[in-house]
Amino acid sequence: MKLMVTGPFGVGKTTFVRALSEIPTLHTEETMTAPGIPVDDTTAIPGKTSTTVAVDFGRLTLPGGDLVLYLFGTPGQRRFLPLWEDLARGALGALILIDTRRLADSFDSMDLIEEAGLPYAVAVNRFPDAPPIDLDKLRAALDLAPTTPLIECDARVRDGCLDALIALTEHVLDRLPQETAP
Repeated sequence: MKLMVTGPFGVGKTTFVRALSEIPTLHTEETMTAPGIPVDDTTAIPGKTSTTVAVDFGRLTLPGGDLVLYLFGTPGQRRFLPLWEDLARGALGALILIDTRRLADSFDSMDLIEEAGLPYAVAVNRFPDAPPIDLDKLRAALDLAPTTPLIECDARVRDGCLDALIALTEHVLDRLPQETAP
């Protein structure tokens, strides 16, 4: 099952994929340079020195071995939209990571996923300096459907990432057409 891990610049997509992958991840992190400063605003994420310029890839086999998840982490900047569209092709769903300190940055990713027609779940990456949140208020602020999974996780911690991925996978499987008996 091909799944996207998406969200705005600096939200923790690379960290999320690395936390879950059972194989060494393929990642295209590059050092940010001075010419990129006006393009990639790091004011809200001090200390960020690298960014994904193409894709993060990881794999996770669920217990029993019947279902293998292929995780494709996307770049978070709009200038990589053509690559994002290529990564979306064939995906069955997406996990949108958000940062409550920069909630407005999430709407572009959500719009892209909705335009692509992909089922999705939203995972709040709990940054240490982020204020506590009320998930019901956040659901309203994001204008999420009641059936859209909304969970919290720490992209550095495997168990929480796994919970987010399970919520997404269940959501995707619930929406797949059921095979009908002949």
